[in-house]
Amino acid sequence: MIDFKDPRHRAFALLLVMPMFFSSNLVIGRAAATTVEPWTLAFLRWLLAFVILLPFAWQGIRDHRETLLQEWKVIGVMALFGMWICGAGVYFALKYTTASNGTLIYTSSPVLILLLEWIFRGRRVGGREALGIVLAVVGVVTIVVKGSLGTLLGLRLNAGDVLIALAALAWAGYSVLLKRKALADIPTLSLFATLALAGAITLLPFTIVEIAETGRFPASGAAWMSIFGLAVSASVLAFSTFQYGIKIVGPATTGLFMYLLPPYGVLMAVIFLGEDLKLYHVAGFVLIMAGVVLATVPRALFERARAKVAGLRRARV
Repeated sequence: MIDFKDPRHRAFALLLVMPMFFSSNLVIGRAAATTVEPWTLAFLRWLLAFVILLPFAWQGIRDHRETLLQEWKVIGVMALFGMWICGAGVYFALKYTTASNGTLIYTSSPVLILLLEWIFRGRRVGGREALGIVLAVVGVVTIVVKGSLGTLLGLRLNAGDVLIALAALAWAGYSVLLKRKALADIPTLSLFATLALAGAITLLPFTIVEIAETGRFPASGAAWMSIFGLAVSASVLAFSTFQYGIKIVGPATTGLFMYLLPPYGVLMAVIFLGEDLKLYHVAGFVLIMAGVVLATVPRALFERARAKVAGLRRARV
């Protein structure tokens, strides 16, 4: 029985829907890509997210303005990775690939983070993590080439899948930079609001050029509903539920719920966008999830699982 007065019960209930909020970026973005141009969509998403967050983030921004100004170069790079490439870049990609492909390829981000920390921070990668990285990469390749050896050998890749893979790498870079010690004392919502504003600023020049060239600006109610949905669901709600989970049950437990992103994302794409679930999606999903779990789940959880299995075996004997 769930008692919503209990903070832990409430946190677990929210964490069960958190991956749906993150997945909504690819699903809503795929639908919106037919009516809103990519740069405009990304710019309006992050500008609206900043406006929504500002009342809650203003005090922290004001108190830590010196640190934010000192770290403006890092914040600019993070905005480029997280809001520019993972914003407009993803929306460009969704013109050429499916939300299902995008969701599954994006799931490789945790192992990409491990690779970047190994390359740039000298983090040691154990045998289990290395195997996980290999499995996840094979899973991504399986989806990108649609399970076809001929496509792999002929390098006939879908441009959208390649862009999504680059966006996953950019998100990994964003996540690594987020761990900088200089940013550790800034309240979460204040830092996120600052990044949202920085992202909107990096997107603004391209949005102006795009509007001038295409003459298109969202005018329909459906287009603005998509933009509002991205700002609220894929930005504010996804981030705030993630942070609430970290506060109540800790980062390790909260991180485990991110493994629900692929089934949520693919299911939403099948239901709302009418996309087909192919065998290579299933194969890629199994490989990616196996790789992500091997590479990122804390060793202590594996040890507990082994101990329980050993205990069950002894009990049977």
